[in-house]
Amino acid sequence: MRGAKSAKWVAGAAVIALAATACGGGDSSDEGKKNTSGQPAGYVSIDVGEPQKPLMPADTNESNGSYVIQSLFTQLLDFDDKGEIVYTNAESVETEDSKLWTVKLKSGWKFHNGEAVTAQSYVDAWNWYANVDNKQQNAFWFSDIKGYEDVHPEKGASKAKEMSGLKAVDDTTFTIELSNKVPYFNYKLGYATFAPLPKVFYDDPKAFGQKPIGNGPYTFEKWTHKKLIQVKAWPEYQGPNKAANKGIQFKNYSTVEAAYTDLVSGNLDMIRQVGPRDLPKYKTDLGDGAIDQPYAAIQSLNPAFYSDTFKDIDPKVLQGLSMAIDRDTITKTVLNGTRIPATSFTPPQVKGNQTLDSDILKYNPAKAKELIKEGGGVPGNKFTIQYNADGGHKEWVTAVCESIRNATGVDCVGDAKPDFPTDLEARDNNEVKGVYRGGWVADYPVNVNFLKELYHSKAESNNGRFSDKEIDDLMAKGDKADSLEESVAAYQEVEKALVDKMPAIPLWYYAINGGHGKNVDNVKVDFHGDLELTGVTTK
Repeated sequence: MRGAKSAKWVAGAAVIALAATACGGGDSSDEGKKNTSGQPAGYVSIDVGEPQKPLMPADTNESNGSYVIQSLFTQLLDFDDKGEIVYTNAESVETEDSKLWTVKLKSGWKFHNGEAVTAQSYVDAWNWYANVDNKQQNAFWFSDIKGYEDVHPEKGASKAKEMSGLKAVDDTTFTIELSNKVPYFNYKLGYATFAPLPKVFYDDPKAFGQKPIGNGPYTFEKWTHKKLIQVKAWPEYQGPNKAANKGIQFKNYSTVEAAYTDLVSGNLDMIRQVGPRDLPKYKTDLGDGAIDQPYAAIQSLNPAFYSDTFKDIDPKVLQGLSMAIDRDTITKTVLNGTRIPATSFTPPQVKGNQTLDSDILKYNPAKAKELIKEGGGVPGNKFTIQYNADGGHKEWVTAVCESIRNATGVDCVGDAKPDFPTDLEARDNNEVKGVYRGGWVADYPVNVNFLKELYHSKAESNNGRFSDKEIDDLMAKGDKADSLEESVAAYQEVEKALVDKMPAIPLWYYAINGGHGKNVDNVKVDFHGDLELTGVTTK
């Protein structure tokens, strides 16, 4: 995704994960040997930073951790390059009323320790993920299921250990009863947080997070914190995305520029995103290995509505700041034509994307200044943009601040955090002083994913703490629609209403501008802009 690879915040400009289209397996004759870059022969390497949290599916909602989660775990379904459902561990997911769903599993699937993957493996995992006592970041994703309020009340400890809506019928069948109709619920099941867990997990979840045992195409080998995570291809994997290589090394770099240097020198096989410094030359340097492709993700500026600067701010001020950003010039110059200015809160690749009938995303210095004045101005006439210094964002943040300053007189400066985990921790702990750089990639290809998961008052990834009852009510109406099409249309109305609320300032749509070196082949990009790591082969 995060198919839907994981609800996640993006560290840089791209998300790398594992798609459900590769096949084949590696030859074991080179076992134990290493290539010149120090990685085992037959393994492939990619730049990925330190995960924010231990490696548990429901506690991962950022791109670094999700890369590894997707290599180790497989959920019920995924998506093809057109955003259509592809079944992985599921044989089918069916409903007659969008409220009661029946899941049939493919038989014979196992966890890496040999334990069978059964319907109970899913039911137990989902109940644990959703339980408020376990403090999982993505618990909110299970809130559609009947009985969620018992395991995850708004206040206090859980009142039950199981959601009443989950029932294991037999080893390969379970049912999911929702509290209300949700026509797009099957799409949500492609998100990695719905992965199953083996029984050993419950013995010591904390230890499991350091050495996870999944059901995916790779098995865990080692995690040298802030340096390297290594996984090995699992020969018994039965999914459609069986590894064509022998393993993956996820290498941690302090900057995208350092990763690029290693790529060019042959010490790294793949890079997720080329930094602004190297964008003008990367196609010449990499030749056929250069990648340039739009995908379902959006960059935004998200105000921290609890901060001294933006608490009780008039939306007109945010509309004005939005109109003070010269997106066309910044994307053409600083970002070297690799981004497309946003015309909505959702990217073009998802169902329900629309061009908003509004001028808030168009550069207009005079109108910007006027709106900011009408809204009472920015407190102190200054704000900060928080971003992670290891993601190649400094140049465009500086350009955005300069554009706002020149257009309106409002001062703006970057607030750099050393790495993505530090950036995320500040968001999670309500420590953002102004706005933060938001980069969101599709977990499932429906507009809901870019609206409800970010701007519903109870959404875990709503790190700006935006809260509006009117918006929540409009979302509830969309969730109760009679069909997927009607739900998508209802969420288009939600998006139109956001223009007047301004929970964020959309900037531009992402493209993956990465690449690979000469030591690997068959590097493809899926619907979400993810490199299909399972299909990558070594030369």
